[in-house]
Amino acid sequence: MSSSLICHAIHDSCVNEVTPTPPSYFFSKNAYTFILLLVQLLIICVLAVTYVFTPEFLYFSKTLEKPGSVSKEHGDEEAHTSHVAVVACGPRLEETLTMVKSAVLFSKKPVHFYIFAEDELHDSFRDALVTWPREVKAKFTFTIYPITFPKENANEWKKLFKPCASQRLFLPLILKEVDSLLYVDTDILFLQPVEDIWALLSLFDSSQLAAMAPEHEEPRIGWYNRFARHPYYGKTGVNSGVMLMNMTRLREKYFKNDMTAVALKWEEMLMPLLQKYKLNITWGDQDLLNIIFHHNPESLYVFPCQWNYRPDHCMYGSNCAQAEREGVFILHGNRGVYHNDKQPAFQAVYKTIQKYQFGENLERSLLKPLEAALQSATHTYCGRAGPLLTKRLKESIRSVQQR
Repeated sequence: MSSSLICHAIHDSCVNEVTPTPPSYFFSKNAYTFILLLVQLLIICVLAVTYVFTPEFLYFSKTLEKPGSVSKEHGDEEAHTSHVAVVACGPRLEETLTMVKSAVLFSKKPVHFYIFAEDELHDSFRDALVTWPREVKAKFTFTIYPITFPKENANEWKKLFKPCASQRLFLPLILKEVDSLLYVDTDILFLQPVEDIWALLSLFDSSQLAAMAPEHEEPRIGWYNRFARHPYYGKTGVNSGVMLMNMTRLREKYFKNDMTAVALKWEEMLMPLLQKYKLNITWGDQDLLNIIFHHNPESLYVFPCQWNYRPDHCMYGSNCAQAEREGVFILHGNRGVYHNDKQPAFQAVYKTIQKYQFGENLERSLLKPLEAALQSATHTYCGRAGPLLTKRLKESIRSVQQR
């Protein structure tokens, strides 16, 4: 029997989605056994008919609409829903909740979150999210999934780079009903509505099936072009912390590769790729994605750095020109900067959003404290980029308050 937890954010309840294993019945020549079997089936039928008309069943069946599908009743809402996936293992609960919080604060359209987490975190996620105010929960839904890797090589995949990080490679194979998906690391903060990056899907040409930002803007400080011992995309590689996918195309495509003259489908390629390069990769699944799109560059849409703004864009001096013009859209606190004092500007954004209480005035309780905290970070290069961190945030807050 397999089970995954589904929570509908509009309600203050959770239900277990249970897929029962069909019972294996056989007929005995013994009449007594046959009669017992008929009686059991009759009882089951009576119970099933009775349950169908209970309020719990009506809610359960409504909640179990397939992710990514469009029901007739909720078709318009589903068509405008952004689908966001995140993978949380170890001490990532609070960081993930803060990411979700940033997303729902500024988004105007519905968001559905696919939260892949270790079993011991499931109850903590559910307990936290269902206690959010009703008007906040009306803006999003979520599903919690267990961490799932191919059985034959589960330990190898789970330990690749950071715990569970390579789960993202298998999302197209697990979420088979989902057409498109935005994957984000747990250390992502949205400074503008999720639907804005979701809209980039419409800019894909007929060959493109995924979108990521460059790993570096400045080759002189690039990692891949200086140290990589494997193929990588473009001049400086790509960063997979924010990855937009058309998963229908990804599942259908046959990918060129350097392992065989025959193009391979996604699920056929992953394990051979790991076996070939596992001694040469440093950043785990991100390196594997770089190898894949090195051989299939026509399949990747590259979005600008303000959609995945990291310490690398400011710690040696500002090198994200798009952010300088338009501000930071999505903040990525890799290198653990939300939880140490190396980049106080990044930490200030994280802590301010984390401490903000739903229902308070966004300008007074979020923007003003953040601006004050950033003033104390101007002794660092990233601190001097403080206006870039608040430029788009101000617009997002203004838009929310005008609704």
